[in-house]
Amino acid sequence: MGLHPPFGGCECRCYGPSVQAPAFHRQTLAAARWGLAGGAAPRAPGVLLRRLPGTFCFPPQRRGGQGRSAWVSALVRVADYYSPAMLGLQTDQEVLGELVRTKLPAVAALMDGHGVLWTLVVSRWFICLFVDILPMETVLRIWDCLFNEGSKIIFRVALTLIKQHQAFILEATSVADICERFKEITRGSFVTECHTFMQKIFTEPGSLSMATIIRLRESCRARLQAQG
Repeated sequence: MGLHPPFGGCECRCYGPSVQAPAFHRQTLAAARWGLAGGAAPRAPGVLLRRLPGTFCFPPQRRGGQGRSAWVSALVRVADYYSPAMLGLQTDQEVLGELVRTKLPAVAALMDGHGVLWTLVVSRWFICLFVDILPMETVLRIWDCLFNEGSKIIFRVALTLIKQHQAFILEATSVADICERFKEITRGSFVTECHTFMQKIFTEPGSLSMATIIRLRESCRARLQAQG
């Protein structure tokens, strides 16, 4: 059983159940099971893998090991979402807030004006990695890119959703209205037309380097730790 074709420069190789998965993939499955054991929220990795019976999907080895490095990096970052303190999750939500403040200042001003914390509107996006939030066909393509490009793909998806629906979000007049509109932007033809959506995530947010993500993570994590 094969997955979807390459997208956004990403590839995947699929192996049937008769082929033994390599060691790093077995570690991935173990990480997914650990996520399931961590409680109801961090179930997404296990849910996705269980919905792909008989299929092992992972990025190919590139020159210099880049494919596997991005895979491991993505797993390490995501695993930190499900630690007892969920510091990785809190950090990345703050990072998204800083990116929105830079790239979509009107949305950031709306959130600040109503005192809405980012965790109220995007925590499920990060915890579930968009599983059960976006259509599964779109999620599969996001995960292909996540394991090949690294965790900055999560921010590209989030920023694309927000930017594409910026005018709709800015019409909100209350905290409840803002929360409801963030639910609404994960539905509709924009996210179901996965080919167009995946093209958009590499254009809509503009430049977004891993160096920028790392710098913001360091500053946001330090701020959260200082707050206790």
